[in-house]
Amino acid sequence: MSDDRKLPEWAPSEGGAGFTSEVMKGVEGGHDGMPGSHRAPARARRRRKLTVDDYVKGILDNDRTILARAITLIESNSPAHHEMAQAVLKQVQPHAGGGIRVGITGVPGAGKSTFIEALGVELCRSGKKVAVLAVDPSSSRTGGSILGDKTRMETLTREPNAFIRPSPSAGALGGVGRKSRETMLLCEAAGFDTILVETVGVGQNEVTVRSMVDFFLLVLISGAGDDLQGIKKGVMEIADAILVNKADGDNVHRANLARVELERVVHYLQQATPGWTTPALTASSVEGDGVMKVWDTIIDFHKNTTGSGEFDKRRRRQNVDWVHSMIQEGLKDLFYHHPAIYSKLPNIEKEVADGQLPATTAVEKLLEEFKKLTLTH
Repeated sequence: MSDDRKLPEWAPSEGGAGFTSEVMKGVEGGHDGMPGSHRAPARARRRRKLTVDDYVKGILDNDRTILARAITLIESNSPAHHEMAQAVLKQVQPHAGGGIRVGITGVPGAGKSTFIEALGVELCRSGKKVAVLAVDPSSSRTGGSILGDKTRMETLTREPNAFIRPSPSAGALGGVGRKSRETMLLCEAAGFDTILVETVGVGQNEVTVRSMVDFFLLVLISGAGDDLQGIKKGVMEIADAILVNKADGDNVHRANLARVELERVVHYLQQATPGWTTPALTASSVEGDGVMKVWDTIIDFHKNTTGSGEFDKRRRRQNVDWVHSMIQEGLKDLFYHHPAIYSKLPNIEKEVADGQLPATTAVEKLLEEFKKLTLTH
């Protein structure tokens, strides 16, 4: 037996040359015989720390890896990352603002992700660059989330013009990630002209979504029952279009009946956008019927509101809303992270839980303490 063919150490001594298992000598070079280098030490394999200029250049060059890292940077709650994130946003913001921002929400089971994938694939194949910001529900106990949209949108993930970013809602109102506005800016600066924001859609106040997108789409299904009416009514008043999804097979007739009923209802509601009548549409995300009609409606909306000046007004209002949102967020962080409040809060919470202190009195005590602390500084 040659040196290249040796028996394994577990071979029986009496097996002799007839033992069938042999150990072959490895090849020189990399994996599967391809030329390669020795595996680098773990420390050398760590990702290179990026500077602000690295982030900005990578985003503007549409480097998906750096874009993803930049989004992670702005989503970070670490004070050390905050300053760098703001520096990156300041430099890329002049390159943003050119995309169409579409918010998509709906009742559970309406097929939002399937619709977004069907629409996204069609848009990518027509030359559009589509970024999907899919906000997943977070656990109220652990803060974790499934982040399964990349799994659900398998076809769209293979499109070179698509970028999907699942983010945890982290308990944010309306199921929208706390940094969704900043993420949209980064995606637009990276060259994505269509931003699709999918929300949790389980009945929270979707006004938060409305304040950051140009067009708001509500996805429903026919025959869901009267128990969903309470969810639908409030959101219908701020929707720019209503889509009855899953209009296929035996459900086509029911979907069309639902569409007619919704058109009748919308007629009596105040329009979400001045000068625009909210239409009701049907589509089959699985078969593709009606999907691009939704996009045609979005384009008509864009032309209509751009011509009337409403589009620019809405963007300007969104920027002001953004300021107030960040003020509220900043004040909340200042309050809860102040050492004095942080130290007193557990005892006050215990008193409230034990029924020794009314909740309103507890709030007044904490806010009064916070006022004194801020005034003295």
